[in-house]
Amino acid sequence: MIILEELTMAEPLKALYDGLFIENFGVLVRTALPTFDLAGFAAAVRAGEWEELALKARSRRITEALGVFLPSDYEAALDVLMQIDSQCRGLPYIFFPDFVEVYGMAPEHFDRSMKALARFTRYSTGEFAVRPFLLAEPERMMRQMLVWADDEDEHVRRLASEGTRPRLPWAQALPMFKRDPQPILPLLDKLKADPSLYVRKSVANNLNDIAKDHPNVVVSLAQQWSGDNPLTDWIIRRGCRTLVKQANPALMELFGYAAGESEAGENGESGASLTVHAELRAVPEALHIGDEARFSCVMKLRDGDALKLRIEYGIDFIKASGKPSQKRFLLSDREYGGGAEVTLSRVHRFADLTTRKHYPGLHRITLWVNGVQAAETELKLEEARSK
Repeated sequence: MIILEELTMAEPLKALYDGLFIENFGVLVRTALPTFDLAGFAAAVRAGEWEELALKARSRRITEALGVFLPSDYEAALDVLMQIDSQCRGLPYIFFPDFVEVYGMAPEHFDRSMKALARFTRYSTGEFAVRPFLLAEPERMMRQMLVWADDEDEHVRRLASEGTRPRLPWAQALPMFKRDPQPILPLLDKLKADPSLYVRKSVANNLNDIAKDHPNVVVSLAQQWSGDNPLTDWIIRRGCRTLVKQANPALMELFGYAAGESEAGENGESGASLTVHAELRAVPEALHIGDEARFSCVMKLRDGDALKLRIEYGIDFIKASGKPSQKRFLLSDREYGGGAEVTLSRVHRFADLTTRKHYPGLHRITLWVNGVQAAETELKLEEARSK
């Protein structure tokens, strides 16, 4: 099972291949292939700019070295890898399915390559390696994905969903599914009530990807699927998170959120504001990259019936270009009584991550209630303190 966590910049993912990883793996290969040239393999992996390579580039370097030092016959090389794959679990071993991607795409290898991907994904993940096959033969591969969606192993079922995500991070793009996601929908329909949380998370992420290009498709699916099964309802709720952040009117209504001033009521007129008063504070108002700030909000809700509210804070992060880019973070998602006074706070750390680098400048902080901005403030982010 592979979960790509957000690591700090001080712990780059490429460090997974540091130390004796290469030598230890080579020793393992020798148990299946006694003639394996361990020294030559290790030297080929670490040649040239190895230290500068990121995770996927390092993985590809290992793949290419295996292509040189394993048997030249592709299927014979697979036989070697299959003797040791169960001992090679986790993210560092994505070069097992990558080997299939690099050396197994010839039409005569298709069936064996599919079996290898289904096997290797159980121990690492094949979600990246399936994508070149999808680009080369989309119809044939979607038939294969539908077969995998019925597999008894949750990792193989997840591969069917994760491999077809139109916007899978770190992965090769699938422009045909960005243009038209219809071929993915029968696959997601098969998996919409999967008993495995691991699979359901992937289905939800696939829906969220589709929503970024085709929101109406996802809204329609959510309306069709809603209420059929609690597992499906969980997928819908998670898969529509981007549309909920955007306060898509149809989904806000489907999920029972109160209508605010930017949404039409039953008579077609704008609803009353959800908040009578709202304030947002950031303490401190100036800090350094790596420091943390506390955001606190105080709101007085409108009188009347209970209100289901999604309350978020947004940060307009300054990018390298100097332009802002907003990201929102959840504060609360629940029902409140009409007229209630709501006080919420959250500590936010402005530390660099593998997924986000911070830049100094004035950052706008906003408060959002069911997709409607209710308050704002600012803080000044300065360069990290020198060590």
